[in-house]
Amino acid sequence: MNEPAISPLRIGILGAARIAPAALINPAKSNPEVQVAAVAARNTARAKAYANKHGIAQIYDDYDELVTAPDLDAVYIPLPNGLHGKWTRAALAAGKHVLCEKPFTADAAEAREIADLAKDSDRVVMEAFHYRYHPLTLAAENIIASGELGKLQRVETAFCFPLPRFSDIRYNYDLAGGALMDAGCYAVHMARVLGGETPEVTAAQAKVRDPRIDRAMRADLRFPSGHTGSIRCSMWSSDILRVSARVIGDQGELHILNPIGPQLPHRLTVRSPHGKRTQRFTHRPTYAFQLEAFAAAVLRGEPVKTPPEDAVANMTVIDAIYEAAGLPLRRPS
Repeated sequence: MNEPAISPLRIGILGAARIAPAALINPAKSNPEVQVAAVAARNTARAKAYANKHGIAQIYDDYDELVTAPDLDAVYIPLPNGLHGKWTRAALAAGKHVLCEKPFTADAAEAREIADLAKDSDRVVMEAFHYRYHPLTLAAENIIASGELGKLQRVETAFCFPLPRFSDIRYNYDLAGGALMDAGCYAVHMARVLGGETPEVTAAQAKVRDPRIDRAMRADLRFPSGHTGSIRCSMWSSDILRVSARVIGDQGELHILNPIGPQLPHRLTVRSPHGKRTQRFTHRPTYAFQLEAFAAAVLRGEPVKTPPEDAVANMTVIDAIYEAAGLPLRRPS
């Protein structure tokens, strides 16, 4: 006897965002459990053009209409950083599940507020650190956990890319911008995942675009178990392009080239008493694995790797880096 088909998870997109095709729309085309059903934008004409281009059936005139639409199950939030908390709160109040782009909120206090709301609801709230769901990340975690590298001594992560267009919203303080918020949230998250703990910040240095906005950031870390670490990030600096992670133990080292987007060229290299080896993994997009995890959490109650409590820890480190660098914390828009 055939089991009844499960209705697909119907997701609406807040904003006609450039990231949404890669992060959600394209992966959904090959995922029968998910349907991208609606989009809303501040400009109705833009929403119509976006919907026509990407085959989205329903448009809404504003974000409130989409969030409260009774025929949607979940909301994807790729809005500017400073708006993430506001619209996650609105989605939870409307009974929607939430897939929210990183960084989760503008600061740790807002992340805690959202985490408490999520805990009191029966909704799935997941931060979109897509790399976390790829087999490459799982393999790196397993290697570290196996003890092959010995006792951890140091973890170094970096995400640097060029963004010389300073009118971009990612340089806008009022929208919770800055290199640490955009690229650095990945570097912080990777340091926490590979280091196995949430570290304290011992020092930080920023290169600034203006007195409040960092175009580059470096920070030194110390983990509770005693190993140290560092993060490096930039949107405009002498590090034109650097996407890497390095884990050093007293018996070996692990290096990852492009841990964030392994659907592109990447490499995991291990040196240990067992010798040297290089591994490569599937080029299936990280976003496809992330969407599978989100659907599994909503439809079957499976746990996610990037829940709100994890986001609170990440934002706590980000806040501490800004404080150590002498820059103001970001604030909700």
